[in-house]
Amino acid sequence: MPDSWIDPSPDTGFDLNTLPYGVFDVGGDEGAGTRVGTAIGPHVLDLGAAARATGSPHADVLGAPNLDALLAAGRPVWERVRAELVEWLTDPAHEAAVRPHLVDRDAVRLHLPFTVADYVDFYASEHHATNVGRIFRPDQAPLTPNWKHLPIGYHGRSGTIVVSGTDIVRPTGQRKPPTEPVPVFGPSARLDIEAEVGFVVGTPSAMGERVGVDDFADHVFGVFLLNDWSSRDLQAWEYVPLGPFLGKSFATSVSPWIVPLGALEAARVDQPVQDPEPLPYLRGERPWGLDLRLEVRLNGHVVSRPPFAQMYWTAAQQLAHMTVNGASLRTGDVYASGTVSGPEVGQRGCLLELSWSGKEPIRLPDGTERTFLEDGDEVTITATAPGAHGGTVHFGEVTGRILPAR
Repeated sequence: MPDSWIDPSPDTGFDLNTLPYGVFDVGGDEGAGTRVGTAIGPHVLDLGAAARATGSPHADVLGAPNLDALLAAGRPVWERVRAELVEWLTDPAHEAAVRPHLVDRDAVRLHLPFTVADYVDFYASEHHATNVGRIFRPDQAPLTPNWKHLPIGYHGRSGTIVVSGTDIVRPTGQRKPPTEPVPVFGPSARLDIEAEVGFVVGTPSAMGERVGVDDFADHVFGVFLLNDWSSRDLQAWEYVPLGPFLGKSFATSVSPWIVPLGALEAARVDQPVQDPEPLPYLRGERPWGLDLRLEVRLNGHVVSRPPFAQMYWTAAQQLAHMTVNGASLRTGDVYASGTVSGPEVGQRGCLLELSWSGKEPIRLPDGTERTFLEDGDEVTITATAPGAHGGTVHFGEVTGRILPAR
């Protein structure tokens, strides 16, 4: 990849390998509203303004107040826009037109980048599912009989998806402690995180159509980080027989930068061997495993480094399963991988696993211990992936702080 006329110093994270999309405003710029931007070095480039200054044919989609129009434009436009951004930022002939539209990243406020349509959360890590099964069903097989035949998922609540930096109020509801004969009502005492990877659909599909595994890149625009906050005590009492409800629906945090799928070609890897072989609709010509390396910090201390490359079910298989019954896709649909966990203790993607349901507290460097989240705790999830020509793709971060129950 050619060099940029912007020097993205190493500690700023975003270079030409990533060029993620986000939505921002600038403090003190009254009336300007939100704008679509890309992060490059210590800057955010106002894409609508740059597109108008360069005479780009994509000025309309890039000049919108969020990413909805770009998502809906489809893969050929996604590819042309990304090529255009690279040209703007590498060809010195464009510097005079583009440079005035760079904004210091420290001066912007980031927003939810697109209008969320539907939300589906999966359960795709064999290590996570096995650990959870051992915790809750110690005398039974850890995986349910269907787990290796289909990507298990559930429909979540799209209206409570929030952008990174949004404070999370501790949820309240019914829970039944093992020592109590009847349920009690009150704040969750076992509040957890789930380190996940999210995917956003751009190109929709018609009701009654199936989207094949190999059609994944024609429909999915990009990838981001997601924290599926989970109340384990509310969830444990309510989930039989219909699954997650209030224990999950109070909040889901997402990172503000969407990494386009086109930035991740060098991160594609084989997925783990699937045995038994999946049914034909879950097979593709080339696997969509992704070598993403996540890192989870609790109050600034690293507590886990989950490896996404070991996820049993890929995002392409999840999309195929999500539509195999004829369910349609909409622009802005979000689906998430489920908790990312690896085989080692330090690779577990939630506190339920890390503390083994509270039996093995996590000791932090400041001497405090955690089994589940306390009020005031802050969780940050970051990730990187291999980029082109030995570079690195950065995903930014998703952060949330716990406030007391109301």
